[in-house]
Amino acid sequence: MRYAILAAALAASVALPRVAQATDLEVTHWWTSGGEAAAVAELAKAFDATGNKWVDGAIAGGGNTARPVFISRITGGDPMGATQFNHGRQAEELVEAGLMRDFTELAEKEGWKNVIRPVSLLDGCTKDGKIYCVPINIHSWQWLWLSHKAFEDAGVPVPKNWDEFVAAAPALEKAGKTPLAIGGQPWQRTGVFNVLIPAIAGKETFLKVYQDKDAEAAAGPEIAKVFKAADDARRMAAKSNVQDWNQATNLVITGQAGGQIMGDWAQGEFQVAGQVAGKDYSCLPGLGVNELISVGGDAFYFPIMKDEAKAKAQEALASVMLSPETQVAFNLKKGSVPVRGDVDLAAANDCMKKGLDILAKGNTIPDPPRLNTEDTNNQLNDLFVAFFATPSMTPEEAQKRYAEIIANAD
Repeated sequence: MRYAILAAALAASVALPRVAQATDLEVTHWWTSGGEAAAVAELAKAFDATGNKWVDGAIAGGGNTARPVFISRITGGDPMGATQFNHGRQAEELVEAGLMRDFTELAEKEGWKNVIRPVSLLDGCTKDGKIYCVPINIHSWQWLWLSHKAFEDAGVPVPKNWDEFVAAAPALEKAGKTPLAIGGQPWQRTGVFNVLIPAIAGKETFLKVYQDKDAEAAAGPEIAKVFKAADDARRMAAKSNVQDWNQATNLVITGQAGGQIMGDWAQGEFQVAGQVAGKDYSCLPGLGVNELISVGGDAFYFPIMKDEAKAKAQEALASVMLSPETQVAFNLKKGSVPVRGDVDLAAANDCMKKGLDILAKGNTIPDPPRLNTEDTNNQLNDLFVAFFATPSMTPEEAQKRYAEIIANAD
């Protein structure tokens, strides 16, 4: 991979021609659900208002499907104008190979460091003192979404925490409901486990495992409690026969499932369905056990292009993505929190306000993809696919393998 990237870097180093005019710009991403499409439309509208034209390059299937395609195009000499990656190390090799544009000058001109909060999001775009991406939102995984209809049909109160949710599972099953909806994509299973860690074992243990790569902590009693909770989740999700995350969310929206552990992007689906937070569904940050949120989300990178008109359009897109108006319009539709700390979010719903309050208090943790390499993340995905699909695999066996992955992580 590194050889291919470095070879492509040489081809991309040709000087840009001196031509500047409005142009079409292809933007690739993996946002294809109803709520995501509504949010993308806000970005496209804002960019088109600059006189340029947004050419949508959506690829369904999530980052694990789309990201390899994006990387292949960039390294193969067919770059798009801009592309989505998650905050973290996903584009690290592309930056190191010199394939991504340096936006330090624009960032300094527009004062990004003064408005992006937390500033660690911009730090995640920075390599050797230069800024290579535009953080666009703050997403958090730490949410349990609950269907009021499902619990009403089951004749039990809507849970207020994870333990109450697990206790309600038999009543949900008796009423013909799937207690916990989880899609079949690998990242969803790993995501569930990563949410359980800070909720059950606490922030300190989470940081020991993923930030410090402490194999002893990964093999210890606190993570053993997490694997017990993951075993409960596996049992409750046994009949969740859907693939995509938004299909799992729809089971909650329609009252066919009691709940879903999923990031705050699920809010976009509830919104498109016309459901109201606090009335039709509830949201429990930190699973109602430990109210904190991870600070992850999405950023856009801009491959180096030979056409100066497209290069100017890239600058226009980077600028408009961080404008206060676009930040509000996009994130209200997406269910995420703006990266700008100076925008008015009076229209935020009940769940977004909970997230904003937690963020303001500083009760945050880094998103695991920001701390792990792609190789480590893929190993974790493989483990949790096997764990959720193999009831005979004991929590103890899974934890042993988990500790080995952490011990060898870099």
